[in-house]
Amino acid sequence: MAKLTSKAVENIKPIATRQEIPDALLPGLYLIVQPSGARSWAVRYRHNGKPRKHTLGPFPTIDLKTARALGTKVLRAAAEGRDPAGERQEQMANSVAEVVAQFLAKYGQRKYRPRTFYEAERQLRLYVVSRWGNRPIAAVTRAEVRDMLDKLTDDTPALANRVYSVTRKLFGWAVEQDIIPASPLIGLKAPAEEKSRDKTLTDQELRAVWRAAGQMGVYGALVKVLILSGQRRGEIANLTWDEIDLDKQLISLPRERVKNNRAHEVPLSPQAVALIEALPRNNERHVFSLGGGPLNGFGKWKEQIDKLCGVEGWTLHDLRRTAASGMARLGVNLPVIEKVLNHVSGSFAGVVGIYQRHDFAGEKRKALELWGAHVAAIVSDKPAKAKVVKLR
Repeated sequence: MAKLTSKAVENIKPIATRQEIPDALLPGLYLIVQPSGARSWAVRYRHNGKPRKHTLGPFPTIDLKTARALGTKVLRAAAEGRDPAGERQEQMANSVAEVVAQFLAKYGQRKYRPRTFYEAERQLRLYVVSRWGNRPIAAVTRAEVRDMLDKLTDDTPALANRVYSVTRKLFGWAVEQDIIPASPLIGLKAPAEEKSRDKTLTDQELRAVWRAAGQMGVYGALVKVLILSGQRRGEIANLTWDEIDLDKQLISLPRERVKNNRAHEVPLSPQAVALIEALPRNNERHVFSLGGGPLNGFGKWKEQIDKLCGVEGWTLHDLRRTAASGMARLGVNLPVIEKVLNHVSGSFAGVVGIYQRHDFAGEKRKALELWGAHVAAIVSDKPAKAKVVKLR
């Protein structure tokens, strides 16, 4: 048995079977060579009279010198009566991947709405588990978290902030559960400064988007209903037939389907009713569907409508702001607009929100009918009469 050298480790050729090559300088240390050519380090020792194996990690990430240093620590621990392999298994029970799974099952499913849960799960899987999944969560450092967020910030600042938020929640929960003593995000601020959007579409831009939407089937109908209703994309895109009463011209969204966790009724203007009645029944459950469930792949659809309409720098959420601004131009008072949008801040924040129980159903219907007629006039090239009304 010869002493391993760095050059020998690099030049060992794989064969058809797995090889374990011992190191004469440190008895118990082995280089594992797989038939694929992959190399890793392991230490063999005995604990309570039974053979044990402790994997150190891959070569060349761990070079020969480092493998010997780590192997010495493992053998010293074994000589003291400890079981390093068993200790690692206990640590792995609190790996990042395992804690993320616990967090989503015990906290996320109970606290998050379905859409929020989906995003939290996706972001943790893509940016946290993919990096540190097998690492003990207690071993993740502030510097590593900062590095991950910095790289995200360079490409997509808004996404970096979303990942920061859910990662901070994850580690904070782990502290509360006594899984780790402290969070590595303590003292770390959101990585990017986001500017709130304030874009509203002009009448000309709105006309261009509406006409482009008319060429895009079900997705185009969704865009038009977003324009007419002023609601959030997810609330309308995932609309089900049992949430619509076309006779009453009303959408009724349950609390679990809306952002502020409050049930919300949306009156439908005649224009919106006509759009929904004309939709093909591609799916027995979902209103906006191509047959396999609710619409998805909004990035692809958005690229197509952008090419058709020629309007730059707008988002689907800007349609909501455009509807609110348009209703204000038509004389609808702010409290009514906030009720249409289902906002709980502004006029209905704090004590006012607690004691104000008027549902504004009539005012909301008048506001959306006024806005629907205005949109119809814009897109039909007829002069839009700025009929001003006062809806309290």
